[in-house]
Amino acid sequence: MKTVFVTVGTTSFDELIESVTSPETVQSLKARGYERLVLQVGRGSLLPAADSCPHVRLQAYRFKDSIAEDIKQADLVISHAGAGSCLEALGAGKSLLVVVNDKLMNNHQLEMARQLHMDSHLLYCTCSTLTQTLRTMDLSVLQPFLPGQPKNFANFLDKALGVQ
Repeated sequence: MKTVFVTVGTTSFDELIESVTSPETVQSLKARGYERLVLQVGRGSLLPAADSCPHVRLQAYRFKDSIAEDIKQADLVISHAGAGSCLEALGAGKSLLVVVNDKLMNNHQLEMARQLHMDSHLLYCTCSTLTQTLRTMDLSVLQPFLPGQPKNFANFLDKALGVQ
């Protein structure tokens, strides 16, 4: 069963949870063959019920000791732009769509997502463009992010954050 795993990490990002469970977005996921939606909602105020998304199997939880198994079982990971969540999904070799929280001030997450996108490791969007991105995305253009190269990652972070 094709699965999408959505993670907000340890934060609260209700807008992402609302967007990904909207009828339009669920329809876009179904059109791409996804039948299961697993949501890690963090500290947000929303915890969607299993029956709140007709046409897909929905499971939602706040936190687990590790999300590695959910990432492993996912065909697509939709994540907030936190570095830890992005690296965990990319390190597992998963297709990654990052949803940037454009409500944040001094949004270093946008720079990181933009740089990883320019390097063809992920796709990114905002909540307002999520449905359209899901409709038009081409996951075949994504290149693997090779884990275990801390110097390369440090250089990447410097470049993404404008330190270099």
